[in-house]
Amino acid sequence: MLDFPLLSTLGSSTAHLLLALGVGLTLSSWVDVRNNLHRALLLIVTFLLAMRYIWWRGTETLAPAGWTLDMLASWSLFGFELLAMVGTVSSYVIMSRIKLRSDEADAHAGWWGETEPRVAILIATYNEEQDVLERTIVGARALGHRNKEVLILDDSRRDWLRDYCAAQGVRYMRRPDNKGSKAGNINHCLDRLAEDPVPPDFVAVLDADFVPHRGFISRCLALFHDPKVGLVQTPQHFFNADPIQHNLGISHSYPDEQRFFFDHMQPSRDGWGIAFCCGTSSVCRWTALRDIGGLPTESVTEDFMLTLDLQDKGWASVYLSEPLTEGLAPEGLKEYVTQRARWCLGLMQIARSRLGPLSKNNLRLRDRWSVADSVLFWTTSFPFRIAVVVYPLLYWYFGTIVVDAQLAEVLSIFGTFFLWSQMVQRVLMPGMVVPILHDVGQLIGAIPISRAAFTGLFKPKGHPFSVTAKGGDRTRITVQWRMMAPFTVLLALTIVGLLLGIFVDRFAYHDAGDGKWVVLFWTIYNVFVLSMTVLACVELPRRERHIADRPDRAIFVTEGDIRRHWITTLTMDEARLRGRTYPVGTQGKLRLRDAGDIAVEVIAPTVDGIRVRLLPTVEQREALLVRFYAEGAAPGTARAQLGGLIAGLSRRLSFSSGR
Repeated sequence: MLDFPLLSTLGSSTAHLLLALGVGLTLSSWVDVRNNLHRALLLIVTFLLAMRYIWWRGTETLAPAGWTLDMLASWSLFGFELLAMVGTVSSYVIMSRIKLRSDEADAHAGWWGETEPRVAILIATYNEEQDVLERTIVGARALGHRNKEVLILDDSRRDWLRDYCAAQGVRYMRRPDNKGSKAGNINHCLDRLAEDPVPPDFVAVLDADFVPHRGFISRCLALFHDPKVGLVQTPQHFFNADPIQHNLGISHSYPDEQRFFFDHMQPSRDGWGIAFCCGTSSVCRWTALRDIGGLPTESVTEDFMLTLDLQDKGWASVYLSEPLTEGLAPEGLKEYVTQRARWCLGLMQIARSRLGPLSKNNLRLRDRWSVADSVLFWTTSFPFRIAVVVYPLLYWYFGTIVVDAQLAEVLSIFGTFFLWSQMVQRVLMPGMVVPILHDVGQLIGAIPISRAAFTGLFKPKGHPFSVTAKGGDRTRITVQWRMMAPFTVLLALTIVGLLLGIFVDRFAYHDAGDGKWVVLFWTIYNVFVLSMTVLACVELPRRERHIADRPDRAIFVTEGDIRRHWITTLTMDEARLRGRTYPVGTQGKLRLRDAGDIAVEVIAPTVDGIRVRLLPTVEQREALLVRFYAEGAAPGTARAQLGGLIAGLSRRLSFSSGR
């Protein structure tokens, strides 16, 4: 017989979901994402639905009190979830405002008059190879701002780099030790600049693998029209795919992991006056740096602490959301995770320092909240992500119900909250959060990041600075077995537990009621997340590849023949041309805009033309570097594209099955 009360309850739950979906689909037609009132209204509704969900979880779904496995499992998971929700709500409050400063930069361009401010461009380096440093140095020299000095701060004391800098006409510095790591390296340079006859007015900082666009300095300086501004931070963009994008084959259809922070969170933080320095791609006022005594060295994330030091002294930090630099994302998964664990550790060190949220200092309440919000993110998001894949196993192997809920209530309360959140994110930050892929991004580094979070909180001192390695040989498939191992074990346990629960009666726990349907869906979802995480641990080969921002034409000149060709692929070493074919070995010149006539040699025919090897002069090579890295729009994709994601993941799975 049909259970009419159950059908009625499910119908009511479905109505709640349809209402959230229907209203959510109308948001894009009336919400102005730059209007803070609109943003606040959307996020207030999200907050209320989140509070409704948490109240329901705490009052209706937990096991009865008592020293039982059910109680310990149920209540501990709720504790993880509650803490993670506090962090989520804090981020909702931050996202309720936004400030975009491009119009301000336009209005105050050239406020300094006829005499350009003097700018020192500091490029700190430790172990980067010449091909990485070359493009950064060439890009810095090509900046449109004329009154500048480029300085290379070498913490490895390499003679070849000293000689290269002399040939490039840039200033080279080294120091006798490595005290203070990167911050100490920059402080040594600041002290030497203070001894110059004319010190700089502003200091720009670039990582060794970040290339500035031509307008980087002038656009940032425009915001220093306000004498209270001590620092201007700009976003970081990457000309290569991060390891998750690359290893899953979705680099052209899924944004890099940093896009959410730089494109959405930082402008929102700026709306509250709490945008913070991220090291590279920033410009600081000289007098502000000297006022605080240089970069702080108490944390391995000296950039965030620099912001707090400035704010403690009354200086403002602002954010210019324009693509003005582009750099090299960590190419290996180990480097990617190590970098994020260092960020986490450094933030914990700051929280325990003289500039922590509970310390006695001159920070505003909002500055203290800024640190607390970051602590919540690192200490709750990643442990909760681990818990989410572990706790369902307690049901399949021990019969423990960690979420005892009716299916209709799950749909009505959690389902409505989740669906509405997705609709709001779709409007405020389109294409940023894709279920499963977002979870993979968090899970893959969750174990070392969680360890770093609590190590930093309880033992903040005595940790070395871990340099993120860039460049190197990436031409082979590499399996990160140690990183993959825990996810492989969890995936195996999840699949075995699921099969036992379905096919073996004694593991089915039929008396679990609707709770088993919650765990069933949860488990199947985890199978997808864990499978993708394991797949992401298989690092695919990389090769340099630059596609023209738009279709481009070039003239190919050989003896007795001049023809136009379409450029379909252009790198520092090769070009692929569509058009007439020529025999392998044919010598000629390829006429490219900005670079002139570059000597080339045909090395292979293609289905629609030829592939040629470029033989540029030093000047032409530098012109190509500027064209690739210092001009044009932001590299990469800014939002997820469903069709591209499906195609990319399908190709990646086909590649794995065909190996």
